[in-house]
Amino acid sequence: MSLSKTKPSFAPRTAMVLAAGRGKRMRPITATTPKPLVEINGRSLIDHCLDRLSEVGVETAVVNVHYLADLVEVHVSKRKSPRIVISDERAKLLDTGGAVVKALPHLGTEPFLHMNADSIWIEGARPNLSTLCDRWDGDTMDGLLMLASTVRSVGYDGIGDFEMDKTGQLTRRLERTVAPFVYAGVAILHPRLFEGRTVEPFSLNVLFDRAIASGRLYGLRMDGIWLHVGTPEAIAEAETSIALSAA
Repeated sequence: MSLSKTKPSFAPRTAMVLAAGRGKRMRPITATTPKPLVEINGRSLIDHCLDRLSEVGVETAVVNVHYLADLVEVHVSKRKSPRIVISDERAKLLDTGGAVVKALPHLGTEPFLHMNADSIWIEGARPNLSTLCDRWDGDTMDGLLMLASTVRSVGYDGIGDFEMDKTGQLTRRLERTVAPFVYAGVAILHPRLFEGRTVEPFSLNVLFDRAIASGRLYGLRMDGIWLHVGTPEAIAEAETSIALSAA
C-alpha cells in the first residue's frame, strides 16, 4: 500500500502515534499481541502507519506505550524512518488527550500529525496525508481531521461523528441521526489546542468540542476507503478489500 513520497506544501516534522490501547474488541488476538502489532497483508498496523508518516517527510514520531509495552517498543525500535521517541505510559494510561500533553515536549511548537496506530486505508487518486497537509491553514484551524464516509467504510458499523459544511468546518452529529462522516483517526493538530491542559487522562474529544465552539475544527473527506480494523473478523475484510483494489 506504500506510495512514492509526495512533498506537500505544509510538511510537519513531528507526529504523535497512539499505540497504548488494550484492543479489547480484537481479543483473543490481543491477549498476547498488542493491537498495533496485528498484521494486515503481512505488515503490522503500526508499520503501515509509520510508513505513511515517512512518505510525507515526518522526521520524528512519538509513540506512546502501555499495554504489552515492551513488545511495541522493541518492534518500533527497528525502524530507520521516522526516528522513534517512546512516550512511556506503563504506570498510567493517559487516554487520547493526556497522551499528547505528555508528549508535547517532543512534538515541538509547530503543528504535528496525529494518528491512531491502527489507522489504515486504501488510497485514492492522491495520497491522503499529502492532501491533508496541503489543506492545513494555521491561521484559521486548531485541528484538521481526516474523515471517512460513515456508510462506505470497511469494517465500520457505527453512526458517524461529524457533519461538515462547504468550508470544511465541523459540527457534531445530531442526536438520533446518522452523521455522514466518521473520524478516521488521522489529524493535524496545533499545540495551542492543548493550552491549559495538564498530564492527566482525558479524551481528545474534549478539545475537539472546544475547537468546534470557536469555529476552529475542520475536516477533510479522504479519497479512498477507510479500513476500520476493530475486530478479528475485520482483518479478513480489510485484506479482501486491499486485494480487490489491486485487482
